[in-house]
Order: sequence, then structure tokens, then C-alpha cells
Amino acid sequence: MSRPSTTTPLLSGQTESPQSETPATAPASSLDELIERCIGDFGWAQFLQASLISLSRAFDAQQTFVSVFTNADPTWHCTSPSLCNSAADLCQLPRNSWTWDMPMDTSIVSDWSLECASSFIRGLPASSFFLGSLAGGFILPTLADSTSLGRKNMLLLSCLLMSLASLFAAASTNIWMYSVLRIVCGFGRASVGTCALVLSTELVGKRRRGQVGVLTFLFYSFGYLSLPFIAYLNKGSSWRSIYLWTSIPAIIYCLLFHFLVRESPRWLFLQGRKEEFIATLNSIGNRKSLTVGNLFEIDAIEQESSDTDIYSAIKILFKKGWAIGRLFTVMVVGFGICIVYYGMSLGNGSLGSDLYLNVTLNALSELLAALATFFLIRRLSRKGSVLGFSIVSGVCSCMLMITPISNISGSSNNNKDHIHYTESGWISTSWLQIGIKILSFFSSSMAIHVLHIYALELFPTCVRNSATAMVREAFILAGVISPMLVAAGRENEVLLYGVFALAIVFCGSFVTFLPETKGSSICDTMDEEEHRVMATKTSKNLVC
Repeated sequence: MSRPSTTTPLLSGQTESPQSETPATAPASSLDELIERCIGDFGWAQFLQASLISLSRAFDAQQTFVSVFTNADPTWHCTSPSLCNSAADLCQLPRNSWTWDMPMDTSIVSDWSLECASSFIRGLPASSFFLGSLAGGFILPTLADSTSLGRKNMLLLSCLLMSLASLFAAASTNIWMYSVLRIVCGFGRASVGTCALVLSTELVGKRRRGQVGVLTFLFYSFGYLSLPFIAYLNKGSSWRSIYLWTSIPAIIYCLLFHFLVRESPRWLFLQGRKEEFIATLNSIGNRKSLTVGNLFEIDAIEQESSDTDIYSAIKILFKKGWAIGRLFTVMVVGFGICIVYYGMSLGNGSLGSDLYLNVTLNALSELLAALATFFLIRRLSRKGSVLGFSIVSGVCSCMLMITPISNISGSSNNNKDHIHYTESGWISTSWLQIGIKILSFFSSSMAIHVLHIYALELFPTCVRNSATAMVREAFILAGVISPMLVAAGRENEVLLYGVFALAIVFCGSFVTFLPETKGSSICDTMDEEEHRVMATKTSKNLVC
């Protein structure tokens, strides 16, 4: 049963009608309106809640990219000129003829003597993290839509598992133990992004959901940006110290989160937990107190998630043809974009410059993309933005095919796996290529940020967390594949950037098959969304 329509936009730049224009005695026509009458548009209590929730994304980013430093290939130099040639293959040299430039425990490669191990063994820890995320994405996030845990508890447990696995990883004694703990870490973080995004946006009014959603991206960017600084402060120290610096603050955060963050009022209402629904709204509200009597203002909201099966939300989602089509399309688009996003992030070694500088530049462009999305999301069309940024990123990748970065003069090879660069020779010849790479990464970041918000708007409340979790599975699958592409691209960068360009442009073009959601409000049940799908065939402006 659908509810009367409202003209209030969800994430558009339209102006919301003043609350005072609605008579105090007029009944609320939707759950959105009832919630907003109590909590208002956006207050300090909501800002604090959204910030605390979004902070989990900073720790998520740290664990996603920490392997860039802990698993880095260390540099080396000859100690016996008569036995050692810096241009030779390291594995063909006598072990007593060369030594590492830094202490052996600065990287797992030197700490566990993996310099001559197969590419599978050396890439195992990084792949393990994303494989764990892939597995966790199928199991954990749907619990947030079920009656057992909800958004808050699922986010707390995920963040805690991720943090503890990271802490224990610092005590690893070999690559096999380390890889298993990275799987556990990835498994735990699988639902952090989804739960943080959904929970934070369901605590605010309609007009601010887009900007609050982007707040999670901002914290993710700050977490990414913090990594090169943490790594630099620990330069020359054991790789284990980086894990300590990132895991211990995350565990402290989990304790604060447990006591300070509230559950989603939307989820509480749909689960029939009316007393908790009222208490939550009154605790963060800045307009009026809500009582049990106010709940009768809404005649009927179908609670489609009443099944206690943890996969009931997924079952509901797959019963509708339009929902399957949307889900598949968004997953294809996200996969193509993330091939470039993760490829550019995890392939920093292809730039002829310092590793700390590479990661910092990428993190800054990620932060700039998040800020741009934060200020522009209410004005950006969803389809046009995702398609446009995908094309820009693809064009930049094509430009990198013409002049691959590693072929730029000013670098000298120690061997094909260990490269030493001159202190400043690369600067005068490669800034243009570096700028193109950063622009490609920036565009892919913008596309993925908008796509996150877009996915939220495409699915109703009862399945939103599970649907966005499935979309993130496509993102993570791209994270599994991208390191393999980067490894292969060391031999043929023209092919690497060609694949990047083809993936993001081809997959990004699928967004044209999705409906535009800018200016529309969200639905709570599948029936409401299906009613809108059918109605839009005759009326483009119908909303829930």
C-alpha cells in the first residue's frame, strides 16, 4: 500500500517547504515526515551522531591500504662490488654480496625473506584482505537489515573484528599466519562502509542525506591521508608498528561508539520496536517530543522484513524484476569504476617517485573528490555525473597509454622488481603524467562517491543495507582483480591502462539504464517502490 506523495526532494537542491507552513494538527503523511517533524532538518546532535558513525570509515581506509607500506618491496645496495652488480637479478646474487637499505623488519618482504618468492606468495596478503572482504560481504551486511542485529550493532561488531585482526596481525610470525589474519580483517571490514553509510543517512532529514552520506567519504579520505604520515613517522621501524598505530585507536573508537551512537529510527520502526523508535528520535530531536500517540498518524507501513531469516532482505530483493535489474546494473557500473580506483591506488609503484609522495597525492585527490561531492551532491544529477566522470577517467587512462610513466627518463633500474630513482631527475619529465594519473583517480573517486549515494536512493529502506552491500561486493571484486592487473602491467603498461580505460568507460555506460533519482524521496517498502516504478511509466514526477 503506497502512502500519499510528498514533494520534498531527497538529495536535490530544491528548497524544502518551511515546517511552519504545515499545521501543527495536520497528521504526518509518511514516516519521513513524522521523523523530520521530531528531529528537524539537521542539528548538532545529528551532526555528532553522523560524525561518530562516519569515523569508522577512516579506520576502514587505513586497513584497506596499509599493505602499500607494510608489504612494500624494500630497496637494496651492493656490499661487495666484486660479487654484486646492481643491474643483476637480486635472486642470482650471493646473499653476502648485498644488503637492504633499511632494517630488515621494515617490510614483510625483507623480514620473512620473500624477495625471491613467487608472485603468488608475495601477493597473497594483499589478495587475502580483499578475498576476506568478498566473503564477508555475502554474510555480514544483510544482518543489518534483519531483526537480529540492526545497523548499529553490525557496524560495531564489524569494526571491532577488523581492529582486533589488525592488532593480532602485528604479532604474525610468518606469511601464512599473516595472510589468515588479513582474511579475518577483510571479513570484518566488509560491512563497515555499507552500515556507516546507511546508518548515518537514516539519522537525518531528507535534504541533508546526500551531504551526510558524503561525510563518510570525507572520513575515509582522512583515514587514507593519515597512512603516509603514520608510515613516515615509523620510517625505519618495524612494519608491525604501523598496525599498532592503526588498530589500537580503532579499538578505543569501538568503545566510544557503543555508548554514544544510536540505532537507526527507520530500522527500529520497521522492526516494530516503537518504544526504542520514540526514545531515539527524542534523544536526537531538536523540534518536538514524540509520543506513542503520534505513531497512529501513519495508517499503514508494510513491514516486509518481518521474516526472522537473516537473508530475508535478499530474498525480497530478488523477487522483483526491477530490483534485480537495478542491482545488476549498479554492480556492473561500480565494478568498472573500482577497477581504476583500486588499480591507481594499489599500483603506486608504477610512478617514478617516492612511495610516501605517491600515496599522499592519491589521498589528497580522494579528499578533494569527497569535498567536491559534499558541496555539489545536491546539484549533481546521478546518471550524468557517474557517466561523465567515468568518461574523463577513461580518457586519462588512454592518455597514459601513449606515454607510460615507468618509461619516462630519469630513472634507473636496479632490476625489474627493485627500482631506484634519482633524487630529482624524474620531476622535470613526469609531472604531466603524474597529473594525468591523479586526474584519472580523482574522476574515478567522484564517480564512486556519487554512485554510493545513487545506490542508496534506488532501493527502499527494508532492503537498502543488503542492496548496497551487494553493490559493494562488486567494488571489492574489482579490488581483488586490480592488483593482478597492476602486477601484469609492470611488463606492459600500455595494456594495463588500456584495460583501465575500457573497463571504466564500458561499465560506466550502463548507468544510462538506471532511473534518475535526483529530486525524489526514498521509499520504505518494496511495494511503494514498485508502485513508483509502474507509475513513472505515465508520470515522471510521482514520488512516494
